[in-house]
Amino acid sequence: MRKQVFGRKFKRDANERKALLKGLMTDLVLKESIQTTEEKAKAIKGQVEKLVTKAKRKGEHAESLLQPYLSVAAYRKVINDLSKRFADRPGGYTRIVKLGQRFGDNAKMAIIEWVDKTSAVVPVVEKKVKAVKVVAPKKTVAKKPAAKPVKKAVKKASK
Repeated sequence: MRKQVFGRKFKRDANERKALLKGLMTDLVLKESIQTTEEKAKAIKGQVEKLVTKAKRKGEHAESLLQPYLSVAAYRKVINDLSKRFADRPGGYTRIVKLGQRFGDNAKMAIIEWVDKTSAVVPVVEKKVKAVKVVAPKKTVAKKPAAKPVKKAVKKASK
């Protein structure tokens, strides 16, 4: 029975799981939209929203609170950019858009992005196609008709 067990394990030990979540959250902050599995997106959604709320409330003093969860460039962006962008929003800073299933292992894929992202266009997932070598047709140059060889008249010696 799972009593008082919270969170997802992702078949990783604690250090690997922390590193995975830190990398995903850092990428989300820096790139503002990432494509990952649906379970990983759901796992980081709550944590990222709590970090933005901390940055909003503490302002410039939130650095020490964000350091364990994000890289240096990412927590600076949260403090300087995202906290000001979401200043008037009470919560719900991210959205998860479901994409379907991954071709290789049939995992459910999703995009997690910020709500106020300027382009709210859902990208189309394209299947990978084997590279096909395209051969350009040979250029045909009109050739001049070859001149007929001139036969030299050979005089037969008459005997």
